[in-house]
Amino acid sequence: MAVDSTNSPQVKLQPLADWVVAEGEEAVSKTASGIYLPDKAAEKPKVAKVLKVGKDVKSVKAGDRIVYKSYSTTEVKVGGTEYILVKEEDILATVA
Repeated sequence: MAVDSTNSPQVKLQPLADWVVAEGEEAVSKTASGIYLPDKAAEKPKVAKVLKVGKDVKSVKAGDRIVYKSYSTTEVKVGGTEYILVKEEDILATVA
């Protein structure tokens, strides 16, 4: 993913209204007890980094890490990079 001089990612998606574009964190591939999980068995991340926000989004900004509802996202792939689209109302918390 290309990065400009301010270190903010150059995302080719512009979210509308109350939508947020985010990038999910890596899924857990190894359990606490040391068992390696295949890609399909690994739990999907529910934490993501906000890349862009729509004009109506008030509670988060680009650069925030968010926790979101498990089944409330739309996943898209643009230019070889996977992004998560989530509505502001489905964001549960920010991570410090």
